[in-house]
Amino acid sequence: MVDTVNSLAARVHELLVTALTHGAAVLVPGRQGVDVDAGFHDVVARATALGPDGTWLVAAAHAGLGGMAIARGRADQGIFHLDAAVAAGFNDCVALHSGPIRPLHHDPRFRGLYQRMRITQADLDEFFWLHQEMQIMSREAQQASVDNIGRLDTGVSLLPQAPLPTREPNTLGVLITRVDLASIQTALRQTAVKAEFQRSSGNTSLSLIDDSWDYPRARLDAWHADELDSRRLRAAEARAFVERPGAGTTLIPCPPLGSITYPA
Repeated sequence: MVDTVNSLAARVHELLVTALTHGAAVLVPGRQGVDVDAGFHDVVARATALGPDGTWLVAAAHAGLGGMAIARGRADQGIFHLDAAVAAGFNDCVALHSGPIRPLHHDPRFRGLYQRMRITQADLDEFFWLHQEMQIMSREAQQASVDNIGRLDTGVSLLPQAPLPTREPNTLGVLITRVDLASIQTALRQTAVKAEFQRSSGNTSLSLIDDSWDYPRARLDAWHADELDSRRLRAAEARAFVERPGAGTTLIPCPPLGSITYPA
């Protein structure tokens, strides 16, 4: 099969979801395993072969490798991959102010790669929105899991997601963070749906064998869950990104290192 930008973007999404849900190396039935690191290195090679159209995917793969290295405490390796990501167009200066990255701010190599990045105000606005949505999605998933504890109905609640921005970005680095958010959305929804199906099937089995099953309570739980789902869906739709009128589209240096507060 011939590689395309879309097929490799889907591959990056798949690797990120795997890393988020199973870790960097997971076993798959019938196969020896899926090595996320090897997968990202493969994306680098295949995206490089696409020429300029694939450069942002090279950056995405290196950014993924850098993030995983830093999470494992391998700062030198992480900086190496982040440097390669910046060279290929990575410019998410908001991400580089997240908790795991902040300890690198004193490293001259990191400061050097950060200072090479360029961005527009319009893209910076979207970066803030994308990372804010990552935090909101994580909180929503945690709250939904709490809300579903003890439900007696057999309904399955999905985790609503805000729509991804569709504006034409000024820099292709924005596409990388859009894939990051989409991967987090997918991973959180997969986890939530798995738990919901387990609860639903368990309630179905119990209702068949338990003569004292509380059907009125189950109906009430279903009604309450539907109301919460509708409320969350409306909230997610209302959070859709809206481009700020007049936001600059001229390339400028990223805000000074340390001046950005990562969305909470």
